[in-house]
Amino acid sequence: MRFKAAASLAVACALGIGLTQMGAQAQDAASYPAKPIRIVVPFPAGGTADLLPRIVGERLTAKFGQPVLVENRAGAGSSIAAEYVAKSAPDGYTILIASPSSIAVNPAINPKLGYKPSDLSPVTKVSSSPLVVAVNTSIGINSIRELIARAKKDPGKLNYASSGVGSAPHLAALQFTRVAGLEMVHVPFKGGGPAVQAVVAGDVDLTFGTPPSVLPLMKAGRLKGLAVTTRNRFSLVPELPGMEEAGLSGYDISFWYGVFVPAGTPADVVKKLYDASLVAVQKPEVKQVLAREGTETAQSRSPEDFANFVAEDSKIWARLAKESGAKME
Repeated sequence: MRFKAAASLAVACALGIGLTQMGAQAQDAASYPAKPIRIVVPFPAGGTADLLPRIVGERLTAKFGQPVLVENRAGAGSSIAAEYVAKSAPDGYTILIASPSSIAVNPAINPKLGYKPSDLSPVTKVSSSPLVVAVNTSIGINSIRELIARAKKDPGKLNYASSGVGSAPHLAALQFTRVAGLEMVHVPFKGGGPAVQAVVAGDVDLTFGTPPSVLPLMKAGRLKGLAVTTRNRFSLVPELPGMEEAGLSGYDISFWYGVFVPAGTPADVVKKLYDASLVAVQKPEVKQVLAREGTETAQSRSPEDFANFVAEDSKIWARLAKESGAKME
């Protein structure tokens, strides 16, 4: 009888503690945010990945009435920042701006990664952009059809520059060779800038570059743009065809950034972050700033919608990452 009484008391205490914790979480969610929020960025200061959270963060500050601070934690192909947020308290005060690199590519190529994609909960997509296929102006290729024909005529003769093994430009080019059924040689560089400059100099034939890295050079006549990597034309680069129009159906690659929080963050907090982010990216001034970077704002219909998108999109990036042979030590 004493044992049963003790057991009953233990169960009652456990239930009481659980209910207290649930009550505290509900209260925290209701008063959220009650202190400054940190947006963790996986890249150094400068560039779209850093600009995006800063301009969105300013709007979140205005919406919430709490400071939203941007913290750069670069390194390990964006894994350092992702792991840091994944291991942070699930209270909505530590947010990650992530790309497919953090969510799909790194987990596919690094078995010793300190976090799993499931350790991060998707909130919403905030931006999306294609890459741009750009070639050296002297190689005599003026369209995707001509590029495919040349590559098939002389397998392995054309080469393409990327910002590194396993990078988005590398994986986009790899997918291009798979869909088109051709062979090109990959020439990796340490960063997008050196990769693009190698194409301008004629050391490498082409690249699948980010819009900010290649559009100014295209306008200056130093690179020839052939197409964007999305199926259809991209509103911010209207002069270039999408891949289907350019002659390669079945190819569609876009690069996105989204908001993530640690798994276990209360649903009410996630909803508040989603609603505030939605308002922020719909601001005309935010769209204008990102447009100058060749990036457009993009919103998910709900956190669940974004989670479904990430699950499907990650399959593509993870497969390409494994096929690329990329390794992260």
